[in-house]
Amino acid sequence: MSSVQVSSDGTDQEPREAAPDMKLEVVVLAVSDVDRAKDFYVSLGWRLDADFATGEDFRVVQVTPPGSPASVIFGTGITSAAPGSADGLQLTVGDIDAARGELAARGADVSEVFHDAGGVFHHAGTEARVAGPAPDRADYGSFASFSDPDGNGGVLQEIRNRLPGRVTAATYETVGALEEALTRAATAHGKHEERTGEADAEWPRWYAQYMLNEQTGEALPQ
Repeated sequence: MSSVQVSSDGTDQEPREAAPDMKLEVVVLAVSDVDRAKDFYVSLGWRLDADFATGEDFRVVQVTPPGSPASVIFGTGITSAAPGSADGLQLTVGDIDAARGELAARGADVSEVFHDAGGVFHHAGTEARVAGPAPDRADYGSFASFSDPDGNGGVLQEIRNRLPGRVTAATYETVGALEEALTRAATAHGKHEERTGEADAEWPRWYAQYMLNEQTGEALPQ
């Protein structure tokens, strides 16, 4: 095997070592009322990871969306950004109708499901939004938007099968993570039975294949 790699532009390059992992850990939001923001995100079912202060001028609150490896932090003395200036905090979900319904039931002011006329969501405005999910329920194409009390904007995006190379292995390191994986498998299997019109006696194997594919990044069974 040659020790020289060819880049996408046709030029030869010396081989490089694999880049070290750089995992997104937190996103910082600016809020005007820390307690109000904390109550809002906790009411959505987000896990409260931390709330500590070292004085009147510094306080950090960290919350994490269900199933997310990355968290959100806000507080006092942690950012100079204007409250409500964040736009497009994007949350991926496997079933946008269920996720939207959950947020609405928890009191969030969330939009109806929509897709973008051009196929890609534009955070800048609503003029290109078309009511309803993407045609043929295409992955990456269906959205619903919401905002926190300060106006920091969030977006739900439905992704059931990620494009090749866009996912790393899923891990089930806690009881909660495993429970969520089983719930995703159960939801997908229910849709599978609806499509086939019959009960699946081999459902344990179907679940196992679904969860294995989640871990390897392969296409999920339908």
